[in-house]
Amino acid sequence: MMSCGYHERSCEIGLVVGKGTNACYMEEMQYVELVEGDEGLMCINMEWGAFGDDGALSHIQTEFDQQVDKDSLNPGKQCFEKMISGMYMGEIVRLILVKLTNQGLLFQGVMTPGLLTKGQFEIEKISAIEEDTCGLAKTKQFMSLLGLRPSDQDCAYVQHICSVVSTRSANLCAAGLAAIITHIQKNRGLAVLKTTVAVDGTVYRQHPKFSDKLHRTVKLLVPNCEVKFILSEDGSGKGTAMVTAVAHRLAVQRQEINNTLAPLRLSWEELKMVQGKLRGEMALGLQKDTHHTSSVRMLPTFVSATPDGSERGDFLALDLGGTNFRVLLVQINSTENAGVKIQSEIYCLPERVIQGTGTQLFDHIVDCIMDFQQKQGLLGKHLPLGFTFSFPCKQTSLDQGILIHWTKGFKASGCEGQDVVKLLRDAIKRKQSFDLDVVTLVNDTVGTMMSCAFKDPRCEIGLIVGTGSNACYMEEMRNVELLEGDEGRMCINMEWGAFGDNGCLDVICTPYDRIVDASSINPGKQRYEKMISGMYLGEIVRNILLQFTTQGILFRGQVSQRLCTKDIFQTKFLSDIESFAGIVQETVQVLAPSCSVTFLQSEDGSGKGAALVTAVTCRVSVLKP
Repeated sequence: MMSCGYHERSCEIGLVVGKGTNACYMEEMQYVELVEGDEGLMCINMEWGAFGDDGALSHIQTEFDQQVDKDSLNPGKQCFEKMISGMYMGEIVRLILVKLTNQGLLFQGVMTPGLLTKGQFEIEKISAIEEDTCGLAKTKQFMSLLGLRPSDQDCAYVQHICSVVSTRSANLCAAGLAAIITHIQKNRGLAVLKTTVAVDGTVYRQHPKFSDKLHRTVKLLVPNCEVKFILSEDGSGKGTAMVTAVAHRLAVQRQEINNTLAPLRLSWEELKMVQGKLRGEMALGLQKDTHHTSSVRMLPTFVSATPDGSERGDFLALDLGGTNFRVLLVQINSTENAGVKIQSEIYCLPERVIQGTGTQLFDHIVDCIMDFQQKQGLLGKHLPLGFTFSFPCKQTSLDQGILIHWTKGFKASGCEGQDVVKLLRDAIKRKQSFDLDVVTLVNDTVGTMMSCAFKDPRCEIGLIVGTGSNACYMEEMRNVELLEGDEGRMCINMEWGAFGDNGCLDVICTPYDRIVDASSINPGKQRYEKMISGMYLGEIVRNILLQFTTQGILFRGQVSQRLCTKDIFQTKFLSDIESFAGIVQETVQVLAPSCSVTFLQSEDGSGKGAALVTAVTCRVSVLKP
């Protein structure tokens, strides 16, 4: 297979039919449970000569096969090989001739010591007998050497017997190949498989009709596959050299790949360094005098309590933070799953809207809200509303937040530095047809934490890893110098996507991170987010694949137009490959060994969470004197 694969890239099956017989093929690693790993391919040596040793072929074994097996050096072993290969094919022919002679059907019933001697029919003689031009003459010559006096009719019968035996051998080989081909086809989910079989061995090379019989039968057995056969040139010699060459090439490529990926494989020391630097930035961000020097904003959210389970009522929630905008009706009746009922509608945010003017953006949002209220029969009803706004904001109260800067591809003008709740209220006023009671402005990370805290009051950290990335947590008020008072706690929106914008993470920044950053719409901003979030992971992978392809390591060095297309590698492809959640949890356990950390997956944090923040706000406001 390897000797042919050098010139024929589609060659992925090897077949030998000589003194012995065997086959190999390239198997998907995901189906090879004997070896760890599920990426790429591996050549499987079938050793198919032993097929049938368990009795699976007993129903097609003849008395001659049984006798050949009995007289062999390994009775009960290599049953398939003994029905196919050149080492045994001639012996099957000899045993048939002996039986027919004993029955008086050949050679006038005259038996000779030569015919009774094992090993008189080599594959070379079988091949010569089946020649169209001189086969009968060769038959008479060979029979005479055995002390027989064959008639022309005897020679014709001998020729026919050889043909039947060799045809069975070819057909059995074809059946085995068909099994391999359909196996590959099914595993790859292909309607039509185009593949090449490399063949070697004296039977295939020397027998005048074996190859044609094999090819025809394979075509009949796998009509939906296009199978090409190539004769190997010195497979055992050249093939061995090719395997060695390929192994060397793969070793070199693997080393190049490992060297390239090494900066992305962060050591525990490097992760602890990141951990320490983030804690330092957090401390700076919480202090009044150093807040402006921190790369993480550490923004107070004015959310000072988490749900206690007593929250009840109907609430509207708006969710703006990605390529889609949602409007939700959240009905809270109890802490059980069935006690929170959510109805929602997803609305598209065209690029012309998110990169147009702020007026266009918020008018579009209000149009979506009006459409939802009409569909839900809510027009005229006065419900508290929570606004999930998943962008960096400096909040001065629960219902007021100044947009610091856009992220995630948004660039609507006239919004940065403005109160986004006021922008929403102004858009509502422009419609002059309905009113909304905007109670809270909520970051999606805060909403994520609140949605889980409704079930588990111990939940005090929120993490988002999606289109973007952020974290929040409940901080002791005595540590929040940005606000007066030191009693109780407050949720801090870290805006950790900007961690490293001051250069503190340059030591772990790879060339691919720099390429992604330079080609983004906000170079130099959100550096940590660009190493983590779904919006950028695919681009990092694409740039690595592009380099490997340019170096000839991948895809045979052929750089496709699609591979050069920005954002073509979607994050969902990575989700199919890696277990992100498991890696996060294992790493946290190592970096914080003295802490017992439970992870809860939020159910609609940006929608349900916003409603819960609003519900908690309403509950707390009722309790205040």
